Amino acid sequence: MRLSHSIFSLAALGLIAVQPVYAEETVNGPFYNVVYFEVDPAEAAQAAAAARQYAEASRKEDSNVAFEMFQEIARPSRFAVVEVVRDKQAAEAQGKTAAATALMQKLQPSMIGGFGVRPHSGFEVAAPKAQIPSGALYVITHVDVFPAGKDQAAALVKAQADAARKDDGNLRYDVLQWDGHPNHFTLVEAWRDRKAFDAGAAAPHTKEFRQKLTPLEGALYDERLYQAVR
Repeated sequence: MRLSHSIFSLAALGLIAVQPVYAEETVNGPFYNVVYFEVDPAEAAQAAAAARQYAEASRKEDSNVAFEMFQEIARPSRFAVVEVVRDKQAAEAQGKTAAATALMQKLQPSMIGGFGVRPHSGFEVAAPKAQIPSGALYVITHVDVFPAGKDQAAALVKAQADAARKDDGNLRYDVLQWDGHPNHFTLVEAWRDRKAFDAGAAAPHTKEFRQKLTPLEGALYDERLYQAVR
């Protein structure tokens, strides 16, 4: 996909343009952008600083509902963004702001590859149980199943979200569905700490979820651990 001058205008324009004719539109309401990017490991600290400035500016936009920036724990040169805006039109407009242009200019020299942009709807989203502490562990997982299994997978991820929210130490468990690709989901979790996450991963409901999901998968279950960029 061609690299644009903006992360978020790319989401609103570039991906929509390449959706297959059989793609199903799923976003009717708040628009969730999930963006992944990677920089030269030697530039990770500088990239985090630039990302922090962009996050602060984006949260001040009238159309912004939420904006979160994450840095992968195992590989700090990889970042993820979860942004919520009012609608697709607002996402396109936000991508043209001075802050978006400034971020692109700062990151471009150190970028490895381009921005991986995935526009979503909020499939199964609930308010956090409480204020999430600064040291919380975040988990972002991409779930990809074969199209024929999308309805079964949708039921599985919903049931898993409902069960995981009851686990001790879970602070958040949201399920997003990729716009135009309803067989792709993004799971966004927050846990009190690594111990709580590990306990949730070993819980009977999680084992059942993973075992039932595996035969449906079209790609590897891509689960990554993050810390918030603050």
